[in-house]
Amino acid sequence: MDTEAQQTERDRSSRPSGSEEISDTEGQEGRSRFALVSRITGWLPGGRISLTLLVCLLFLLFLNAFVVQPFQIPSGSMENGLRIGDRVLVNKLAYRFGAEPRRGDVVVFDGTGYFGDADYIKRVVGVGGDHVVCCDKEGRIEVNGRSVDESSFLYPGDSPSSVDFDVVVPDGTLFVLGDHRGESSDSRDHLGSPGGGMIPVTGVIGRADWIVWPTAHWTRLHRPDAYARVPAAAGADG
Repeated sequence: MDTEAQQTERDRSSRPSGSEEISDTEGQEGRSRFALVSRITGWLPGGRISLTLLVCLLFLLFLNAFVVQPFQIPSGSMENGLRIGDRVLVNKLAYRFGAEPRRGDVVVFDGTGYFGDADYIKRVVGVGGDHVVCCDKEGRIEVNGRSVDESSFLYPGDSPSSVDFDVVVPDGTLFVLGDHRGESSDSRDHLGSPGGGMIPVTGVIGRADWIVWPTAHWTRLHRPDAYARVPAAAGADG
């Protein structure tokens, strides 16, 4: 009897210490999570399907608020690159970590108090400190004394501008134009309005990076090389 009792004690002590406790803890956590999900699905009409749809909806709302936002092109002001009804994805993180809009970027911005109570999409032609003039002897726009060849994106048959202007873009603002100059209400048309036709960088929602609809127009939007040789504004760093 004593031998059997001792053997029983040795068998019990030979088991890995703590293994039962870990197993029980994990099991309790799993049961708790399962119970929570069960309560939620029991409360929601439609059960697990509704819960899955709700999680997907919250994820999409998060993306829309902080990462990317779809934007439908409402007019022909950016033709031929962006056509009426096209849908673009706007990168809302493009200028969130110290980066700022650059010449040639296509941006979506809030025009409230400057252009009108709506969101607009235009191309950045001048940034803070730039001297933007129209036009040179060949009818091209000049930025900081450098003529810009916009033929790669300007609407066929359009001139760079039918309106003469000579402006210096204040720091923290942008001078923006549509690619279809004959159909675009942009910085040229608001030179006498509050803000002088300039858009504050803080009003920029994001950079248009992709055309995603219709599928036949699916493409990535690239910054054109037209502004690559434009020198920095006088007094600008670098």
